[in-house]
Parts: sequence; structure tokens; C-alpha cells
Amino acid sequence: MAESIAQMATLGGGCFWCLEAIYRQLRGVSEVVSGYAGGHVPHPDYESVCTGRTGHAEVVQIHFDPAVISYDDILRIFFTVHNPTTLNRQGADVGSQYRSVIFYHNSEQKAIAERIMAELATNGVWSDPIVTELSPYEVFYAAEAYHQRYFQRNLHQGYCQVVIAPKVARFRQQFMDRLQS
Repeated sequence: MAESIAQMATLGGGCFWCLEAIYRQLRGVSEVVSGYAGGHVPHPDYESVCTGRTGHAEVVQIHFDPAVISYDDILRIFFTVHNPTTLNRQGADVGSQYRSVIFYHNSEQKAIAERIMAELATNGVWSDPIVTELSPYEVFYAAEAYHQRYFQRNLHQGYCQVVIAPKVARFRQQFMDRLQS
């Protein structure tokens, strides 16, 4: 039996804590790292990214087994767990660091993203136009250690209770058949 090669997806959909908490639960996902991508400042830190002046977005880098979960599925989940129609914001989080963005790693990922975004637009899934940025992957910088597994380590923190927990609950209900056991 041939072993499949792990692939990566790099996505930004608002606060990276939310996306990390969701993707970490999926069958076929081996690792999720919160970090920064898409900016012009090398080796940014959280404080500089929060200013909005580095050009970076808060993203997650997802390592997955395409024999278990496809890139197509990774993106379909992405478009259900955040609002891709709000420019540079997700809920109360405002700024270019919270933009909806897909950093594609190859031409196949780009084509899949374009197809899915076109399907969503054609089917009128969102009443407003999708503003998700589609950009080539260049470099990823892992966020500071305290951002990794943030939700898991801070379940009782206010932001986790009010923002992340409800998103995770909706995700779990909608994608129950895809969760790790």
C-alpha cells in the first residue's frame, strides 16, 4: 500500500486561535500551527502584526493527509467557519491582519480555491461578494509559543468562551462525521 505524502494548507480567517481550534479536531490533520504570512516584515511578532503595518495576516498552517481529508474539504470547512465577505475583519476583530486569505502552495491548490470560490458565488451561499484574498504562499512564521493550542490551554478565558467556543460547537455539530475519535 502506498503511503500518502502530507500536504499543507495556509489559511487566514480572522483570529488564528479560532481556526486552530477547529482544524486541530479533524481526522486526517496531523498538525496545526498558528502564525503569520503575507507580509513584508521578516520574523514578525504578535505585537507588530497587531499594528496592521507588517502586512501579515494571522494564519494557520495545516498539515494534512490527502488520503484522509482533501484540500477541497479543508477549504469547504474554511468557508463555513468564518465570514469571507467582510474585508479585513471577523466580528469584532478589525484590521488587515484578520483578513480572509488563502495562501496556495501550488497551482492545483490555486485552481481548487478558485473553483470553490466560484461555486460559492454562483450558488449565492453568501449574500455579499466573497472578498477572500488568494495569494501564492511565500513564507510562514510560527507565532509565539503562547499562541499555540491557545483555545485548548485557555478554555475559561473570556475570548475563548464568548468567541471561540460557540464557533467550535457549531463546527463540531456540522462536521461530526469528520472529527478525530
